[in-house]
Amino acid sequence: MQAEPLLGTMTADEMDFAAMLEASFAKEPERGDIVTGTILAVDYHGLIVDVGLKRDGIVPRRDLDRVGIDPSTYQVGAEVDVIVVRIEDQDDNLLLSVSQAQQSEDWKIAEKLMEGEEVWEGVVTDANKGGLIVPFGNLRGFVPASHVIDLPRNIAEDDRKGYMSTLLGKKIAVKVIEVNRKRRRLVFSQRDAQRGRREARKELLLDELKEGEVRKGIVSGLRDFGAFVDLGGADGLIHISELAWHRVKHPKEVLNVGDEVEVYILRLDSEGKRIGLSLKRLQKNPWARAEEMYHVGQLVEGVVSRVAQFGAFVSLEPGIEALLHGSQLADPAPVDPTLIVHEGQRLLLRVISIEPDRQRLGLSLKEVTQEEKDRWQEREGAAAEAAPVAEDQGSFEASDPVQS
Repeated sequence: MQAEPLLGTMTADEMDFAAMLEASFAKEPERGDIVTGTILAVDYHGLIVDVGLKRDGIVPRRDLDRVGIDPSTYQVGAEVDVIVVRIEDQDDNLLLSVSQAQQSEDWKIAEKLMEGEEVWEGVVTDANKGGLIVPFGNLRGFVPASHVIDLPRNIAEDDRKGYMSTLLGKKIAVKVIEVNRKRRRLVFSQRDAQRGRREARKELLLDELKEGEVRKGIVSGLRDFGAFVDLGGADGLIHISELAWHRVKHPKEVLNVGDEVEVYILRLDSEGKRIGLSLKRLQKNPWARAEEMYHVGQLVEGVVSRVAQFGAFVSLEPGIEALLHGSQLADPAPVDPTLIVHEGQRLLLRVISIEPDRQRLGLSLKEVTQEEKDRWQEREGAAAEAAPVAEDQGSFEASDPVQS
């Protein structure tokens, strides 16, 4: 068997063949690959870089301008990371890019931020009606208008653009919500970043707060079902039933956004991350004085707050809602209570039952005599002439005899 020739005894032709064989196994860079090359020349037009191919690559000046780099900052013989843009351009040049190689690292960082759902801070450099531009290293990130916090809904186009302009030069916290290298899309959300921070703050608050304590906060939002109060980075909810002892149709009757209020910590739900608050628990419960203020047989004034199929609810002072059952409207009882009473109507009524422990007070319209109604209406008329705008609801004059 013939032995393989030693390297020192190989002919020139055999050595050339070995080099060619080794080169054939080496993977040539392809479009999109990041490689490290050696700078062969630097001039006004850009760089010439050796990346280990049969021909040298070119980094155009415009590519360096894209990342604000002057070619003179590079030295011949220095190494530089580049990305292969084209194997052959229209002039048969190997086209390389320094800017895209640098951006590649930024894409990786952005992907890690998105995977980790981390919050990142950047400065707004441009704004339009569609959203905000926030630079991210060598990339341009975009915050859509729908992901900008505190932007009013249904705002006019000009007003939206004006609001966006107020954010220029400001540092904002955002979360990465989309990374698409092919389409060169990097999308941020200021809204998600705030939500994440508020959720973290809420967890801390849930550990700090105790049911039954009183805290100060700022009304941050009003909804049909209640009011949200910012307790210092996290919101709690005052349900509409906890705004006042009297019936409230909408929270705006009691509160305005921006109001500073003291609230009672009603309940804490660590699992659901909910904070229940109350405003009325810091007010005197009017039912505690119900037996002192009212008694069976007493004539009272009230205003119909709502009408139902079974009767009507009547608001009495202070903050007590009593029931005027349909059977107590008239004899015989009307099929439809609205045939006799309507919302907002002031009535003279008689107290027929009191259950303070169950927060119930029953009224009757049919138990009021015609003589009592006439006398009351005369007084109402006289009061209206003396002070047309003064309409205080409450119990009937204490000096009037109690009707049994």
